[in-house]
Amino acid sequence: MKFAVIGGTGLIGSQVVKKLNAAGHEAVPHSQSTGADVISGRGLDEAVAGADVVVNLTNSPTFDEASLAFFQTSMDNLLAAAHKSGIGHFVILSIVGTDQVPELDYYRAKALQEKILAAGPIPYSIVRATQFMDFMDAVLSWTTDGDTVRLPATPIQPIASKDVAEAVAEVAAGAPLNGIRNIGGPEVFNLDELGRITLSHKNDSRTVVTDPTAGMFAAVKGDVLTDMDAHLAPTHYADWLS
Repeated sequence: MKFAVIGGTGLIGSQVVKKLNAAGHEAVPHSQSTGADVISGRGLDEAVAGADVVVNLTNSPTFDEASLAFFQTSMDNLLAAAHKSGIGHFVILSIVGTDQVPELDYYRAKALQEKILAAGPIPYSIVRATQFMDFMDAVLSWTTDGDTVRLPATPIQPIASKDVAEAVAEVAAGAPLNGIRNIGGPEVFNLDELGRITLSHKNDSRTVVTDPTAGMFAAVKGDVLTDMDAHLAPTHYADWLS
C-alpha cells in the first residue's frame, strides 16, 4: 500500500515511515520542509495524491490555547485533501485520557482533533498513546529551579517512541478501526518517582521535590493518563534508559 505520512520527518513520523517501508509498503514523508503546509493547505493535494492511507502525525507548535486552532485548521485542510483524493483510511496519534483533562488546552485540542476526524467523511483510526519516555528530560526542565525539580505525583505510564511508531504503523496497515486503540508502556510510575529514577541514572545532582501544584501535569486528576488494559508495549523504562 502507499502511505502519505504527514509530519513524517518528526520523532514518531520518521520511525513510522521506516517501519512501513521495511514491511514492503511505500511510505512517503511529508512536512513543511517538503512543501506540505497543513495550515495554509499548500501542497496537501499533491502530498496525498495516489495514497491509500493518510497518517497525520503533525503537532501544534505550542501547548497553549493556540493549539485548538492548529488542530481545527490542519484537520479541516487534510480531510478536504484526503476526501478529494479518495483516501480510504485516515490515522492520527492522540493521547490516552485526552478527553479527561479539560483543564489543559493541549489535551482539549487533541480531543477536538479526534472529534473532527470521527465526524469526517473518511474511515479512520485513532491511536492513543500514554506519555513518551523521550519527553522526560523536557518535563524535568519545565519545573527546574536551580538544583531543585518540582513534580507532582501524577501516575504516568511511559512508552518508548519506537513502540508508539510500531503501533501506529500496524494500525495504519490494517483495516480502519473507526474507533480508538489505546497503547501504553508496561509500567506505571508516579511522575515524581520517575523524575528521581531518571536523574539517578544520569548522575544528575538535581533533587526532585514532590509538589502537587508544579507543572502541566498538576492539572491531571487521578490516573486518567494510564490504562493497564491498553495494548502494552514491551520496552521497560529501565531498559530504555540504559
